[in-house]
Amino acid sequence: MSNLLVPREGASEFRKRYKWFAAFAFLAFAVLLGRLFQLQALQGAEYAAIAHDNIVRRVEVPTIRGTIRDAYGHVIASSRPSSNVTVVPGRAMPTAVAGRRPASVADLTDTWSKLAEMLRMNPDESARFEARLKNACSETSWQDSPEDRRRSRCWRPMLVREDISRDIEALLREHGSELGGVEIVTTPVRFYPYKNLGSHVLGYVGEIDAETLAKLRPAGYDEMSAEQKQKLNPLDYDVGDAVGATGVERAWESYLRGQAGWEKRVIDAHGRWHGGPEAERLLDDPKRQEPILGRDLRLTIDIELMQAVERAMRPYDAGAVVAVDVRTGRVLAAYSKPNFDPNDLSGSGGKARVRETYARLSSDPLRPLLDKTMSGAFQPGSTFKPFSALAALEANMPGSTLLDPDATERCDGFLMFGRRIFHCTHVHGKVNMHDAIAASCNVYFFKLAETVGMDRISRMAADFGLGEKTGLGTNPEAAGRVPNRSWYALRYQGQFRIGFTLNEAIGQGDALVTPLQLAMAYAALANGGTLYSPEIVRAIETSDGEIAQEFPPRVRPHKVDVKPENLTRVVEALRAVVNDPRGTAYPVRDPTLDIAGKTGTAQTGYIPKKGDDPKKIAYYSRDHAWFAAFAPSKAPEVAVIVFLEHGGSGPTQAAPVAIQIVRDYERLQATRGPHPKTPVKAAPP
Repeated sequence: MSNLLVPREGASEFRKRYKWFAAFAFLAFAVLLGRLFQLQALQGAEYAAIAHDNIVRRVEVPTIRGTIRDAYGHVIASSRPSSNVTVVPGRAMPTAVAGRRPASVADLTDTWSKLAEMLRMNPDESARFEARLKNACSETSWQDSPEDRRRSRCWRPMLVREDISRDIEALLREHGSELGGVEIVTTPVRFYPYKNLGSHVLGYVGEIDAETLAKLRPAGYDEMSAEQKQKLNPLDYDVGDAVGATGVERAWESYLRGQAGWEKRVIDAHGRWHGGPEAERLLDDPKRQEPILGRDLRLTIDIELMQAVERAMRPYDAGAVVAVDVRTGRVLAAYSKPNFDPNDLSGSGGKARVRETYARLSSDPLRPLLDKTMSGAFQPGSTFKPFSALAALEANMPGSTLLDPDATERCDGFLMFGRRIFHCTHVHGKVNMHDAIAASCNVYFFKLAETVGMDRISRMAADFGLGEKTGLGTNPEAAGRVPNRSWYALRYQGQFRIGFTLNEAIGQGDALVTPLQLAMAYAALANGGTLYSPEIVRAIETSDGEIAQEFPPRVRPHKVDVKPENLTRVVEALRAVVNDPRGTAYPVRDPTLDIAGKTGTAQTGYIPKKGDDPKKIAYYSRDHAWFAAFAPSKAPEVAVIVFLEHGGSGPTQAAPVAIQIVRDYERLQATRGPHPKTPVKAAPP
């Protein structure tokens, strides 16, 4: 017992060491507590945000592009759902990511080969996509920071297949748990129920190109303030967004586009989305921002009249038809042939289909991508003669007559001017102005041109809007050309020849017009001299059919300054073109229709080249055929311009087409009432 109470040897040394152990333990715990305080108190919010960002993704909710309807409510452009397949490369092919995988994702396996099999890819296509996935992850590591991972292509969804079929979609959804990083995204795509009909008017949508996107989202865009972003990119375009490429889709893009929304979702380490109450608790407010739908458009176009135009144009390879309301300037039909199916160019069938379609259309010698109603300018032929006649009539001053419209000129079928022969279509004998317009006598207008002069003719044509853009704006518009003496003086260095004037008086030579210009000019002839600006959008509407903004008819800044009696004289002659036995369109007239108009046959000046295909020579050697009409002639409602590119004769080819269109117009007007307020369902695909 006494030995136990005696201090053992070395106890003091243990006490000294114990103090050091205690001090070390206290210091270690102090460091741990300090670190915990730093992580949880000082930096807790920051790390909580990083953890939150790792499991919460903000996903775009696409908007729906506005619907386009015709004047009577038929849906002619809308949106339909499309299922697209996207993959996150790092999730679908984790072996492509460098570095050691964290324990939370150590069990991930490559799922690409299984996905490629389900999508029925051929080996070459599968190999190309596999290379893209590996390339996207080539500079990425599992040890990258969350910020670096957000910026990396390896962790961003990559589009693999667009608009998959329903059976493939069902298969993918059934095996969704086995396909890491794979998602089926439902997005709206543009759909044109009438396909080729009206393709140039409507246009199509396409993916925004890299050059345009670089201007809207320059370097450092993500770090800019909201105000700077709004100024640079007001419609918030991003990679892969659809944008109006041509036609109404392009011109009215800001109204049709709408604004995308977003929603927050919870994602696990395998790249799968999770829902339910547990996931909802992890989401902070606001959880969703609803998209803003695009505005709907009500056009002035009558799709049923367009169908009638298509039927009438069926026998011909190329050309254009424009029909306008002479009382308002509203475009009722605008048809260009050949045309295309905008569904093939709007991306619903995938990028490969877009490339193939565009390559095919671009190589077609008949230029199906060109809107011939307004982007192509052509010699107007004899449809120009009424404006030459008005120039002569307006040149007559009170008390003096430059040209007597009742005086006759003799037509022997040609006119010798110097050493050159100017030909006429027939030997017309003695004709006055009325007869010359009705029978389309070139000789009369050659002599008129000598008397009146080029500048008076060109000024009158310009007053009716020929030779200048109409300002419709749906597609690039050709200005056309009605040259004057100054234009020739510049081009030919002062060597002006009277033959230029003679050619211009009959719509040949260097005179060029678009079918749309000619339609507006003939509408002005029909309505007493009011030149309207063409209009193709009647109103902007909300999705429930309410009118948000309506556009009234617009008159051009200047009114055509023509004496009523002179205009009446010309209109009477145009009525004789169809209804007088001497008129060029009399043989093809419809006695039940009250039509006035003017035929035109324009020489193209095509010179065959050695080695040209005989079929090509036969086609391009033919003249352009025109017929410009308005009806009813005594109380005009509609002006119709028919242009057949290399179609041959105006009286025998173009005139019957125009008469058929007027017949269908009157039939349609008789069988239906005014424009309905309630929308009509789209035609079936």
